[in-house]
Amino acid sequence: MTTVDAQAPAATTPLVEQVAGEVTARLLDRTGQDPPRALATDEEGEYRRRVGAIADEVLDAMAADSLSRGSTVLTRAQEDDVRAHVVARVCGLGGLEPLLAEPGVQNILITGERVIVDFGGGHREPRPPVATNDAELIGLVRRIAASSASGERRFDAAAPLLSMELPDGSRLSAVMDVARRVAVAIRRHPSESLGLHALQESGMLDDTSRGLLEAAVSARMNLLIAGATGAGKTTLLRALALETFGPWERVITVEDSLELNLDEDARSDCVALQARPANIEGAGEVTLAELVRHALRMAPDRVIVGETRGTETIALLNAMSMGTDGSMATVHAGSSEQAFTKLAAYTAQAPERLSLEATNLLIASAVHLVAHITTAPGGRRRLASVREVIGAEGGQVVSNEIYRRTGDDPGALVVPPGPERAAALASCGFDSAAAFAPTGGTW
Repeated sequence: MTTVDAQAPAATTPLVEQVAGEVTARLLDRTGQDPPRALATDEEGEYRRRVGAIADEVLDAMAADSLSRGSTVLTRAQEDDVRAHVVARVCGLGGLEPLLAEPGVQNILITGERVIVDFGGGHREPRPPVATNDAELIGLVRRIAASSASGERRFDAAAPLLSMELPDGSRLSAVMDVARRVAVAIRRHPSESLGLHALQESGMLDDTSRGLLEAAVSARMNLLIAGATGAGKTTLLRALALETFGPWERVITVEDSLELNLDEDARSDCVALQARPANIEGAGEVTLAELVRHALRMAPDRVIVGETRGTETIALLNAMSMGTDGSMATVHAGSSEQAFTKLAAYTAQAPERLSLEATNLLIASAVHLVAHITTAPGGRRRLASVREVIGAEGGQVVSNEIYRRTGDDPGALVVPPGPERAAALASCGFDSAAAFAPTGGTW
């Protein structure tokens, strides 16, 4: 062992790398598994305990060697610091661990050595690098990918794009080779769900939009929630489901990564399905489209798709139009009206290759309302529009924007919903006539 300068910072990269390398060698010698594969097969807590114990052995040996040479040794605090960094490095998350543990962080954005944490609402702060260069960052991502719960994943020149779920449920996306620098983005799930009251307090909802959406979900209308990335689509969908669904309704959720967590509600009869990418051998993929079709065989009262953005759209629309009323999904779109264009684009990409006319007929029979959330430059989120689907005419979905909100002022119904929908809303506590403030027309 080399002599350690006790006055130097304990968690310097050379020292941590030295100890981590020795821990990895001992772990491989004792188990026959390299750390990523051991992490994939062991319980995470047991694996960390074992790595920590081996790190203690290595540090004890270093201390004994330093004493025998008459050199200074690490203090207890320095040893604890080195141990923590070694466990983090060997277990695969390295410098990401303190960022994932930091309260309030919504997104972690890494490009090369630059690290930015996003707290939402336009508040972002820099953080120290998690890797000293691109090669080290690639190594970190590969260690994480090797321990994926869905099977070991590749991240190399032949597979330069990676998207996977971390053990805490956060979503990691990484890119190499096709970008100037290696880049990683981690989208964290909120530690606690926001209810409709909290969303109204934050300004996303007002009295009218909250009452309208609550009544629509209670009346089992099929709802699409549209908006940009990070607008709060999933947050609103989750709040509506948790506070509006009846007890013991049979709900099947279909997601790319598990964010809704409706199955954790004690009153819920929810089955949470998650898509699975192909493993390193290219086998085992389970797509969203397959899961949506399978969900219909599981006796659902409602089917919820966390986000539709591909070939699963036809399966979702079929589910909504086959009697599974009260279903919901989110979609990326710049307005409530643009959501129809996005759905048409997704169905055109599907193997069925639906024509625009056929797609519009399917949308008209499946979707009842589209709600759109806007995000202001300062990060404020507002439910700005609710559109009622009336029907389809050739290349167009016919719809009315029934609710509109501009800026921070309260919104209002600008066109009354159709008689049938108005009656359904009234039966669930929303008086369309009382909320109607005629300031617009049919769009």
